[in-house]
Amino acid sequence: MPARCDTPEHGSAGIAPLPLLIGILIMLAVTAYPPLVQRADGRADHLALLMLCWAMAAGFTRGVGLVPRNALLRTLLAGSTSLLALCCALLLRALGG
Repeated sequence: MPARCDTPEHGSAGIAPLPLLIGILIMLAVTAYPPLVQRADGRADHLALLMLCWAMAAGFTRGVGLVPRNALLRTLLAGSTSLLALCCALLLRALGG
């Protein structure tokens, strides 16, 4: 029988409001205002967009209560990773103009 996702080694599989809110806000912000991911010269800032998409994906994944069984995926899609990727995107935007 497969292991349950709510065992101590996998953490609680309930809804996590902060990562879900991060995912929703990123989705709405980038959809409503695409210049958020553009450089000053009008070209796309691919690295900042990558970080935002990662933060959004991790936020939605953990936010809806999914905790992957695979350790690598669990790390890449954790709620704290969502916040870290969002901070990286904001830092890239601040430094890149």
